Amino acid sequence: MSIAYLTSPLGTVLLEGDEEGLQRVAFLDEKIPQSENIPEALHDAFLQLEDYFAGKRSTFSLKLNPQGTDFQKRVWQQLAEIPFGKTTSYLQMAKDLGDPKVIRAAASANGKNPIAIIIPCHRVIGSDQSMTGYAGGIWRKKWLLEHESPVTQQSLF
Repeated sequence: MSIAYLTSPLGTVLLEGDEEGLQRVAFLDEKIPQSENIPEALHDAFLQLEDYFAGKRSTFSLKLNPQGTDFQKRVWQQLAEIPFGKTTSYLQMAKDLGDPKVIRAAASANGKNPIAIIIPCHRVIGSDQSMTGYAGGIWRKKWLLEHESPVTQQSLF
């Protein structure tokens, strides 16, 4: 398994993966210097995330290999379909999965998403448009949503 560290406006981002695909993108609270030698397996992900943070990229074209249950993978696939600059609610996610009663399970799977940003779990908000939990921290979720907002303004939330 290869590892690289990217310095971003939101702190250090850990990238982890191999020739089978990217398995993890996570925010770290500790500051780790940006990797100078990027492993081949992570090169494209590293460059695409740099472009994303620079405002030059709104979609990703990467081989992903998240590890989880079949249900979690269904939820993560659904998350990957949320367009850049758009949001959805946990309730809508559950409905799209075919059963509004799975809202808690869908929210739990969302919270266990191992590939931040690229599988955009930050685009899921409360039905009342409220900010809800985010494994990377609510302040990062706000930043990401404002970064992706098609409307330039002082603050989205």
